[in-house]
Amino acid sequence: MSKLLVTSVGPATSVQDDGRYGAQRYGLTPSGAVDRLALTVANSLVGNPPFAAAIEIGPFGAVFVAREGKVRVALSGAERNAEVAGRPVSFNESCTLGDGDTLTLGIARGGTFSYLAIEGGVRGEPMFGSLAVNARASLGSPFPRPLQDGDALDVDAAKAGAERRIDLPAIAVDPIRVVMGPQDDEFGEATDQFLASEWKISAMSDRMGYRLEGPTIAHLHGHNIVSDGTVNGSIQVPGNGQPIVLMPDRGTSGGYPKIATVISADLGRFAQIPAGRNFRFRAVTVAEAQAEARAMAELLRSLPDRVREVRDADMTDALQNANIAGSAVNAFDSGT
Repeated sequence: MSKLLVTSVGPATSVQDDGRYGAQRYGLTPSGAVDRLALTVANSLVGNPPFAAAIEIGPFGAVFVAREGKVRVALSGAERNAEVAGRPVSFNESCTLGDGDTLTLGIARGGTFSYLAIEGGVRGEPMFGSLAVNARASLGSPFPRPLQDGDALDVDAAKAGAERRIDLPAIAVDPIRVVMGPQDDEFGEATDQFLASEWKISAMSDRMGYRLEGPTIAHLHGHNIVSDGTVNGSIQVPGNGQPIVLMPDRGTSGGYPKIATVISADLGRFAQIPAGRNFRFRAVTVAEAQAEARAMAELLRSLPDRVREVRDADMTDALQNANIAGSAVNAFDSGT
């Protein structure tokens, strides 16, 4: 067994898997990765089950060190500068850290969350069937909180074998798709304003909810309703008229009217929008949302088949730089 030591980390980095399900009726929040596609990509590259626990890295940098043996890892999600001993590390490609090697990650570029999967997964004791961290509820394992400097994760030693890479389809830059409701009738013409406006994600957002900055969405009959169930992607509109998109650490019920719901296929793409960047919403039908959910499920199932071995770049470079033919001569020059 090896260890992965956390030597420097930002405040929004934690262990996440697919989350805990089956008990939301009791108020148990699901948690889990905000970008399930990126989680699955990283896990596929190191041979893990698709939703195995990995490290969800927030927008700030992080530094990890392999101890007591080699550790194979893979990065996916929001890209950032990544290097080991001054050598760049590619996203969507596995990499083996030698004992003592340091993996240094910079600030996220063009996204928010990156995923660091570890061959064999993260070791921990499941809480209600999951290792996913929810700091407010003190749930998660091996630490029921975000990672901190000095934490050490027990992991499997890297197995022998070639590194792997994966080719992915381009990520859409279209508006974030929503299904209107279930309480869109509480907003009247403001629903048109909601869809026609540009929005930004507030820097005051977190894994519980992304607060939106934009025009004020007015209620027709006040902002209180009888509390009912929520889902990931529910868009509540509180009394100040500024919508909040509920994320995996949300409460399982709420008493603000919900103008729309982000479709499940777009949740990861939405979660990756950096604070301050403009975006729009677009309404689709339930049937379209279901079709996109099936397409996303098929993409997730296909990821292991997209994985390919990486040629040994170090050996190739060595052969190219070596004079394996000895002294070169020119057949047309008698002086050589």
